[in-house]
Amino acid sequence: MFPSIEPSDVGLTGLLWLFVSYGYVLYYASNLIGEGSELLLLVPSMAGLVGGVVLPVLGAVPDGAIILFSGLGTKAVAQETLAVGVGALAGSTIMLLTVPFAVSIYSGRVDIVNGTPNYKGKPKLTYKESFMFDLKHTGVIVTEPVKHGGIIMAITTIPYFLIQVPALFLHGPTEEVAEGEHWWAGSGMIVCLVGLFAYIWLQLTISKKGEDKGKRIAIMKKLLTEGKVSLSGALKANVEEMGEVERNAATEYQAIQQGDQSSGNYPPPKIAEYLKEVLKDAYLGYDENRNGLLDPREVQTFFRDFHENIREEEMDALFRKFDTDGNGTICFDEFIGMAYTLITEDKDDIRSSVRPLTQGVAEGIYSEDLDGEEEEEVPEDFADLPPDQQQLAIKKRAFVMLTIGTTLVVLFSDPMVDVMQQIATRTGIDAFYVSFVLAPLASNASEVIASQYYAAKKTRKTMTVSLSALEGAASMNNTFCLSIFMGLIYFRGLAWQYTAETLAIVLVEFFMAYIVQREFLTTLQGFFILMVFPLSLVLVAVLEKLGFD
Repeated sequence: MFPSIEPSDVGLTGLLWLFVSYGYVLYYASNLIGEGSELLLLVPSMAGLVGGVVLPVLGAVPDGAIILFSGLGTKAVAQETLAVGVGALAGSTIMLLTVPFAVSIYSGRVDIVNGTPNYKGKPKLTYKESFMFDLKHTGVIVTEPVKHGGIIMAITTIPYFLIQVPALFLHGPTEEVAEGEHWWAGSGMIVCLVGLFAYIWLQLTISKKGEDKGKRIAIMKKLLTEGKVSLSGALKANVEEMGEVERNAATEYQAIQQGDQSSGNYPPPKIAEYLKEVLKDAYLGYDENRNGLLDPREVQTFFRDFHENIREEEMDALFRKFDTDGNGTICFDEFIGMAYTLITEDKDDIRSSVRPLTQGVAEGIYSEDLDGEEEEEVPEDFADLPPDQQQLAIKKRAFVMLTIGTTLVVLFSDPMVDVMQQIATRTGIDAFYVSFVLAPLASNASEVIASQYYAAKKTRKTMTVSLSALEGAASMNNTFCLSIFMGLIYFRGLAWQYTAETLAIVLVEFFMAYIVQREFLTTLQGFFILMVFPLSLVLVAVLEKLGFD
C-alpha cells in the first residue's frame, strides 16, 4: 500500500524523517476531519447528526486506523505489532485526559473567590503575589455536562474487564491463551458496539434537545473568527429556522426599551438571544474605547472583517436607521437589530430600503476615521458568496475535507505502524512505550489545540466544550477503538496479553471520572493531572516488573 518506503531499508535519520513526515500527514488529516465536521455544524439540517455521530466517530478514526493496521499481516507479525496498537490506544486515551486537560485548566483559569470561580467579574484573572498562591486560588468550573461525561467515560470501561478478567487466569503458550480468550473477545466486541451505539444515541438526543447549543455556538464563533465563513453564511440558515418557530412572536422583541418597532427590523426574543450569544465577544472586541458602544467606523470595520459585502454609504444609512437616539453610536441591542437585518434581508433589498448619504456627507464621516487604512483584498473563498450559496459550498467543502482526511488516515496509518515498530526494534524499547508516546503526537495534536482554544475564552460554556470534548474522545476510544481491538483478537485468533496496560488505562479513567465530580478544579490540581501522563508509563513499567503481562 502507498507509501511504499520500507522503514527497515533506511538509516536512523531516514527513519526519523519518515516518522515526522507520516506524523505530519496524520496530524493534517486529523485537522481536515475535525474542520470538515465543524463546517457541517453550520448546516442546520445536519447539525444534530454531525454533533451526535460524525464528530465523535470521525474524531476517533486516526487512532482506530492505527489499531486496525497494527493487527494485520501474518498472525505472528500481527501478535508482535499489536503492541503498537495497544500503545496508541493507551497513549491516546491517557494523553487526552491529562495533557490537554491540564492545559485547558491553565488556559481557562480564573480567580476563585469564596469557593466560586470568578466568571462574571472584571478582570476574571488577577495578578497573584506568589506562584503557589496562584496555583491554589485560580481554576475552572466543572459543569454538569462535564460531570456526566466523566461518569459515562467510566461506564464505557466495562469491555476492558470482559477481556482482562479471564486473561488473568489464562497462562501458557500464546496460541492457548488466544483460544481461551476467543469468545471473551467476541463478547467484548459486542459490548463495545452496543456502548458505541448507546453513546451515539445519547449524543443525538442531546443535539435534538438543543442541549449542545453551547458547543455549536463555540464552534461557530471559532469559524467566524478564522474567516472561514461570512456572518450571513454562518447564521442565516439557523436564524431562518428559528424564525419559522417564532414567526408569530416577531413583533414582541423588547430588548431596546425605547425603540420603535416600526423603525427597525428587530428579531424575535429567542433569535435575539441566540445572536447575542454568538456576537457578544466579537462586539466587545471592536469596542476600542470600552464604553459599550460602537461608532460608525467600528461598525464598518466589524462587518467588513466578517465579509459582509455592503458599501460604506449603505452601511452608514443602516447605522442611522438603528441609531434610535441619534447620538452617533449604537448599543449592543441596536447592533443586534442591525446584524439581524444584514443576515436576513437580501442586500439588494437593503440598498433599496435605505437612503444613502450624499457623496460629500459620506466622505466627511469616513475620511477621518478610515484615513490611512487600506481596504483588504476580499478572499477568493466562499466567505463572500451569498448565504444560500455558502450553505451549498460549505457542504461540498466539508465532504471534500472529510474524504481527503479519512483517505490520508487510511493510507498513512499502516506505514506509521511499521515506522513505530522499527523505532522500537532499533532502540530496544518495547513497541508499547514507543507508540504510547509518539502516536498521540500525530493523531491527537488537533484535540490539544482545539481544547486550549476554547478554554482560553474563560467562560463556563467554552470550558464545558473543552473538557467534555476530551471526555467524549476517551469514551470513543473505549467503544469505537476498543471494538476494533476486540475484533482483531476474535477474528484473527490473537492473544490479549496487556494486563499492565489495561490497568493503567482503567485507573486513569476512574481517577479522572472521580476528580471531575468536584465543583471546580484548581490550577494546582491541573498540574497533578498533567503528571498522571508520565506516572502512567511508570505504572505500566512497574506492573510488568512485578510479572503482569
